[in-house]
Amino acid sequence: MPKKSAIALLITIVFVMLISVGLGVGLKYINKSSKSLKAENFTLQCVTIVEDFLNILKNSPDLQQVKDADSLAIFLGQASVIPFESSGYRVLISIKSARAKLNPIIFRKKERLEALKTFLLNRGVNAEYADIMQDMLNGMKADATYNSDVFNEHPYLFRDYIASKEHLAQLNSIYKNRYHENSIDKIDTDELFRVGNEDVNASKIDLNYATPLAWELMLGCDKARAEELNSLGFGAYSKESPPFLSDEENRNLNRFNFSYYEGVVAIKIEINRDEEKAVINFEYNIKSKKGYNFDWQV
Repeated sequence: MPKKSAIALLITIVFVMLISVGLGVGLKYINKSSKSLKAENFTLQCVTIVEDFLNILKNSPDLQQVKDADSLAIFLGQASVIPFESSGYRVLISIKSARAKLNPIIFRKKERLEALKTFLLNRGVNAEYADIMQDMLNGMKADATYNSDVFNEHPYLFRDYIASKEHLAQLNSIYKNRYHENSIDKIDTDELFRVGNEDVNASKIDLNYATPLAWELMLGCDKARAEELNSLGFGAYSKESPPFLSDEENRNLNRFNFSYYEGVVAIKIEINRDEEKAVINFEYNIKSKKGYNFDWQV
């Protein structure tokens, strides 16, 4: 095993041990506290679990050694799913690249919006879906110059970004009700778009983890080609060894902001206790040690 791979594998082992031990201890204290107070607050306990996990992420010097495409690929390959049980809690932690999908804010740019419309039309979805999305991404306008009349009925949806999966689901529902067709349901928009506030100028997609749907939209290619490019990634692509694309595919790709390494991971924590369940999604920047775009479902 190459030295770099061995180091990354060791990092992964240490990281998983830290999570299992650190959260296990924390859960025992929570359980004792709830018994002594005789009033369990599941939401508060979930907050404590997430805070403990964030502290593990921030205080793990080994995790900071994940700083290139190779080490990230090995880390994600070995620590993509971490399950454990303690003190009556069942916790499942999933870790993926947070830059595998496209943030809708990039479609403020005309040439990218046209790529989205082409993708939608190829899937049988009216281009008006993109118009509604563009309206929502540009917030409220003093002159009310919108591409659609959605604002009149749903002004609360107009922000500078798609805030959550629920926000995206509302967009899909509005489109279906307005145009009386359900083709958008045939597109897994959760695998195409990532949600949350982000600087549009820094909104890159990591080509090593781009989903097949993201490849299909960016290149204008068919499903088989998109799946091929997705399967060949996972750390294999770099500036020195980029994906092999045709001239047309390269031109289409260059409309987008991409890289071969983005040190940001998407974390999903599922917490179960008896009949209670919570799902927390957020992003974590390995370099800055910051978590953001939290989405709680309790």
